[in-house]
Amino acid sequence: MQKISAAITAVGGYVPETRLTNFDLEKMVDTNNEWIISRTGIEERRILKGPGLGSSDMAVPAIEEILRKKKLDPKEIDCIICATVTPDMVFPATANIIADKIGATNAWGFDMSAACSGFLFALSTGAMYIESGRYKKVIVVGVDKMSAIIDYTDRATCIIFGDGAGAVLLEATEEENYIKDSILKSDGSGRQFLHMKAGGSVKPATVETVLAKEHFAYQEGQSVFKFAVKGMADVSAELLERNNLTGDDIAWLVPHQANLRIIDATANRMGLSKDKVMINIQKYGNTTAATLPLCLWDWESQLKKGDNIILAAFGGGFTWGATWVKWAY
Repeated sequence: MQKISAAITAVGGYVPETRLTNFDLEKMVDTNNEWIISRTGIEERRILKGPGLGSSDMAVPAIEEILRKKKLDPKEIDCIICATVTPDMVFPATANIIADKIGATNAWGFDMSAACSGFLFALSTGAMYIESGRYKKVIVVGVDKMSAIIDYTDRATCIIFGDGAGAVLLEATEEENYIKDSILKSDGSGRQFLHMKAGGSVKPATVETVLAKEHFAYQEGQSVFKFAVKGMADVSAELLERNNLTGDDIAWLVPHQANLRIIDATANRMGLSKDKVMINIQKYGNTTAATLPLCLWDWESQLKKGDNIILAAFGGGFTWGATWVKWAY
């Protein structure tokens, strides 16, 4: 019997209309355009504005784009996996809310929390459901409304993050173009450097935690930068070595859009020239779980069937990983 593999067969994306530029941030905190670009490569980021709008409201249009492209009835979707650290609510899962909003009444789903590596972890999980033969159509969406958990008086974090969503459809294939291999890692000892101090069961919300601004993302930039450069570069190189690939075999590197210097270090370690690296950090900033699918969305027209693509990410906690995909269409 032919082995069933999981292929990415469609991509969708969404970013909000409101732009927050470096010049806007200059008026809010002690920073400037040149400093932000030199440290991060970011020029602007998108912000979801409007009362009562959450992560699901960005995930829905990203998934609806896939449904239109593939002429799919939402009832054909078997499962939705939502990678996010900014769920609409603590519960129910944002995946369930998304399913309701798009009319995917036959789908079950769940959220996956792995910060910036969330999409990679969810992609690997979704692929296993396809490979098992149990499900035919799985949606994996990475979405974060980071503006909801960013302190816009903290110049260390407010310059970095933006809002957005990206999604892929996974389907079974017997061809050779599929999700080939992943190396995924985590190390919880890194939590002290990048986390949210309050809001969980260890430190539930109180008047004091709110006044102390403990419900915003907290990051020790230098420590995270050092771990991220090593983690993303090492795991990407390890994935190539394990599969007897070199930089010459790779059509595209899809790196997590956290910082231009981390992206450059990963590409250099893999022996890739800049023209093989997807970079859109200047437009969207760091959209956390959405950065990888948003890159695929932006570059979809340039991807060719059979292209070898490496997706790599590093996130809070710490979480990191790399995935080799042979593009299916």
